[in-house]
Amino acid sequence: MKKVWFITGASKGFGLELVRQLLAKNENVAATSRNKKELAELVGEHNNFLPLQVTLNDESDVKKAIDATIEKFGSLDVIINNAGYGLFGSIEELSDAEARQNFEVNVFGSLNVIRQGLPQMRKQRSGHIFNISSIGGYLGDFPGFGIYCATKFAVVGFTESLAMEVRDFNIKATAVMPGYFRTSFLTSGSIATPTNEIADYQSTRDSQDFHLNQMNMNQNGDPVKGAKAIIDTVYAENAPVHLFLGSDAYKLAKDKAKSVIDELESWKGVTVSTDF
Repeated sequence: MKKVWFITGASKGFGLELVRQLLAKNENVAATSRNKKELAELVGEHNNFLPLQVTLNDESDVKKAIDATIEKFGSLDVIINNAGYGLFGSIEELSDAEARQNFEVNVFGSLNVIRQGLPQMRKQRSGHIFNISSIGGYLGDFPGFGIYCATKFAVVGFTESLAMEVRDFNIKATAVMPGYFRTSFLTSGSIATPTNEIADYQSTRDSQDFHLNQMNMNQNGDPVKGAKAIIDTVYAENAPVHLFLGSDAYKLAKDKAKSVIDELESWKGVTVSTDF
């Protein structure tokens, strides 16, 4: 049976690839972008496609988009909160405004969609919400990515709670944590840099140079395979709350888990000494 999909940030990267694969499967797809005309041109004409121009940090705008989706297709089965952008810069370099804007889009934009989409899913007693985080939502030891990682940690955190809150309604929630995928994520327009750089932060500049000039378009992850993995997860009997994508994400997550366990055991005496 056809599902109704609502995808944000659909004009490039994972979002655009998801739209294309779903339409090839003849699914019903509503997709958002900051530029509806551009999105429509990229995807082409389809009876089962609804392009929407949405400002995600405007909740009334988000509500109009969700309402239009339900009006056209009659239900809302899968939400994929994919919209977001990278922010580079050390914690000291980034201004309050730069940090807050990253949270506005990467965190609060997704929360707006979830709040507006859940009433329909609760009514149906079914649905699946995917929140695209990052391997940087599981470990933050990347110089210059502190604020971006903080937004993605937040996405994982509220997804974990959401999964518990909505399971009684037969609704699932999954945080997707991709590693490095060969999308436009590391190009201008998808990643911002600080207005005021501080020369002392050489490790941050080195990391910035590596990501923007060496890693960009040399990533191991195939976005076609990544999008398919997300789509296939909808049909899995026991969908995960945490979905890591990419061999690099697998290794980084496994190493982090071992590091935390090792540190926990090393400091166990102090940790358990604080009980009454």
